[in-house]
Amino acid sequence: MRTRKWLKVFLGMTMSMMLMAGCGNSASNPSEDATNDTSEAVTAEAEDTTQYPITIQHAYGETIIESKPERIATVGWGNQDTSLALGVVPVGVSAANYGKVTENKLHLWTSDAFTALGEENPVVFDDLDGFDYEGISDTNPDVILAAYSGMTQEEYDMLSEIAPVVPYTDQPWQTTWRDQTILNATGMGMKEEGEAKVAEVEELIAQKTAQYPELAGTNTAFAWISPDDFSTFYIYLPADPRAGFLEDLGLSVPESVQKMANSATDFSVTVSRENADQLSDIDMMIVYGDESLLTALQKDKLMSQIPAIKNGAVILLDSTSALAAATTPSILSIPDQIDDYLALLVEAHGKIK
Repeated sequence: MRTRKWLKVFLGMTMSMMLMAGCGNSASNPSEDATNDTSEAVTAEAEDTTQYPITIQHAYGETIIESKPERIATVGWGNQDTSLALGVVPVGVSAANYGKVTENKLHLWTSDAFTALGEENPVVFDDLDGFDYEGISDTNPDVILAAYSGMTQEEYDMLSEIAPVVPYTDQPWQTTWRDQTILNATGMGMKEEGEAKVAEVEELIAQKTAQYPELAGTNTAFAWISPDDFSTFYIYLPADPRAGFLEDLGLSVPESVQKMANSATDFSVTVSRENADQLSDIDMMIVYGDESLLTALQKDKLMSQIPAIKNGAVILLDSTSALAAATTPSILSIPDQIDDYLALLVEAHGKIK
């Protein structure tokens, strides 16, 4: 696993930001104190100026945070990264369920952040087949963060019996990395710190993308195509964080995809193979799969009408890779994987004709 020097700098800047803002934070793990000396110093010297109670409006009504949450639990995808990026060790988090994961069932950047904050044995909920209510309850959380998730009303109600819950504001699985960070940070009583962290990562994205001006404005689509059946496939719409992040990288939503988005309320649209010719403005694609999938698509008379497929301007994502997970971005995955992502985009761009 490559060394991530950015993480130490990233978390170090977090601590400095908290000191300057006059807003400290700490959290304890059920098994042991997980904060390092730096975070303890921040807690001791800083003063929390957030006004309570905090009221958060969301898809299931509103959540009221009566006082400063100290024990932060997270469920869903990537929500723990907000807490970690802000220097607070969660008392429990959901297991990673896609891409490359560590032995403790976390994505690499999440595991690294725990380690950087002094926690070697984080509590990871076994909730891949449904929320582990008992495990979550055992961590005795003050708040449960779930800004990016697909929780139902029933699940929200059950989790609310344990602690105040911060779910998505509108639709499941349609929370951008920015909104995820700020909404979760608000639930922690650290909204300003969350906004500052978002601005920090936005600046990083701007610096990185400026190195590749050729990518700007390239019509790019993110798709899921089964290698066993081309009859229908899925294109993720801008409401999905995977597709939305392409715009952060300076790429454009093809007009054909935008038209589909205008008539959809979900985060993806199902496209019939017979309508592949309507996607003639897609210059690049990101697809989960390998070279054999691309070869098969190029041999298909209908699918090969899509310019990106015809020219091979396709990024193929190995579902067991770190980048496959990072394409659904979080405040920590972006700095960790942006260089690799941009490199692959540039390579694909070179195949456009």
